[in-house]
Amino acid sequence: MNRPVKLGIAGTCTALLVAGGIGTYNLVRGLTGGATGDGRPDTARTFDPSTLSSTPPSDATAVKLTRAFLDSWSEQRFEGAAGDTDTPATATRALHSYKDGLRLKKLTFDHVESAGPSTVTPGATKVTFDVRAEVAGGTWTYPSAAAVVRSTNGVPAVHWNNSVLYPGLGDGQSLTAGKLPAGASSAKVVASDGKTDLTTFSSLRDIAATIRQKVKPKGGAAGTGVAVVDGEGAGIKTLEVFSKGRTPVIRTTIDARLQTVAEHAVTDAHLQNKPAGTVALDWSNGHILAIAHTGDDGDIAINGIKSPGSTMKIITSAALFDQAGLTADSPAPCTDSLTANSQLFHNDPGVRADPGSTLTQAFTVSCNTSFIKDGFHYLVHNGDASALHDEAVNVFGMGSWSIGGGVATTDPSIPADAQGGDQAAQFIGQGKVTATPLFMASVAATVRGVGFKQPVILPGQHQQSAPRPITGRTAGYLQTMMRSAASTGTAAPRLGGLPGVGAKTGTAEEGDHTNGWLTAYDSHTAVAALVEGGSSGVDSAGYVVRQLLTSS
Repeated sequence: MNRPVKLGIAGTCTALLVAGGIGTYNLVRGLTGGATGDGRPDTARTFDPSTLSSTPPSDATAVKLTRAFLDSWSEQRFEGAAGDTDTPATATRALHSYKDGLRLKKLTFDHVESAGPSTVTPGATKVTFDVRAEVAGGTWTYPSAAAVVRSTNGVPAVHWNNSVLYPGLGDGQSLTAGKLPAGASSAKVVASDGKTDLTTFSSLRDIAATIRQKVKPKGGAAGTGVAVVDGEGAGIKTLEVFSKGRTPVIRTTIDARLQTVAEHAVTDAHLQNKPAGTVALDWSNGHILAIAHTGDDGDIAINGIKSPGSTMKIITSAALFDQAGLTADSPAPCTDSLTANSQLFHNDPGVRADPGSTLTQAFTVSCNTSFIKDGFHYLVHNGDASALHDEAVNVFGMGSWSIGGGVATTDPSIPADAQGGDQAAQFIGQGKVTATPLFMASVAATVRGVGFKQPVILPGQHQQSAPRPITGRTAGYLQTMMRSAASTGTAAPRLGGLPGVGAKTGTAEEGDHTNGWLTAYDSHTAVAALVEGGSSGVDSAGYVVRQLLTSS
């Protein structure tokens, strides 16, 4: 029962097969497929696939036929082996493919045993066996099985499908041995240190999967073994490894240490489980150092398109400097409320009116009416309110750029044709103005780095440039204002006392709730965070940004 199959048919019978040219197929049918009335084999009877019996063959019949089939297969008499199946032509091609794909040297079978009626193939008896294949690179052993059916005239046949070659091998698939093909083992997408796998970070798993699919890996060396491949030869699954290779890697700009901080920051207890997203950039080159998010609406760090609230006052201020010639000390009276285009605007609670306020002072306390009054007065001309849009595009690089690797991001929007109340609301990041933490981190980076560097996640990727570089004058004014907001203004409760930090908070109204924003920079990093449902920027996003800045 447990001998190799090549011993399954006596030597005398084998000699008869060779000498007489009688295939195993007909011999087995003579032995198992019935006889004439006087007991002599009825060799005229053959398997008829159109008249299958619903009664499984006996265990003995199924085992005897399977051993004959395996004997022919092991001796590479493929036509003879295929003749013992219910689809000889298909089986012949598959057996040849098995030999060629594995570069087969020797094949033996053992433990050929009946497993009783098949639970997969109706009217069949299942026969199990062990396979030992000497293939390119090593020896591969595995268990397999065949289902034996019979036609109504009593003649049995091995029911052919690719699972006879290897369990679960599907149509259109084949086996290969030797050097493992591309795709048989996945490339690893790693952080900038070249070793930390991005899939270890929950926020980056989808990003890593996209990059792995879209970007060709570098380095690495294929191992050897046995694999399943598709019709194009691409690896589907590794079945056996003879020698391990070196996994190819795709290096990203992600800072593993800062990413760890970001993952923790978006779950800070002060956020009370509200959805949050954050992005950190190296402002000197635009490299994305961290992306983290929570919530059920996807990656809000790079796709959370929301009104950015008062963080937009950075771009509004830049437009006032560049297009209206104002300075950081220009008048910007802060009133309790203001009507523009028949819409009433007011300040956040705690902002006190100051008729003598300058732009820097209004920015520090985040006075809405100051920026609406100056923006509407200096930047809207004869109903044309495109100045803020133009500043965002030309200086801050707003547009449809890609961070690389096929990773989808959502573009910000400042409509060039704002109408009615939106003409005023845009200057404080409301109305139809939308942005993501990714874009607002880039805005802070542009101020600190004195120039737009398009954010990228792959080192060496082409970066689009802004049509017009930010001037040193404008960047200097903005840095002064953002340092004031961080040290004594709306961001001070979280960021006050941190060296070299500039910031801007934002609280944006959305339906029946508000969203909290904060964007900031220090001597190395630019960061932005959004907390959906945050009561204010400093008391929600502020906690996220502080953790990143104190760890950068």
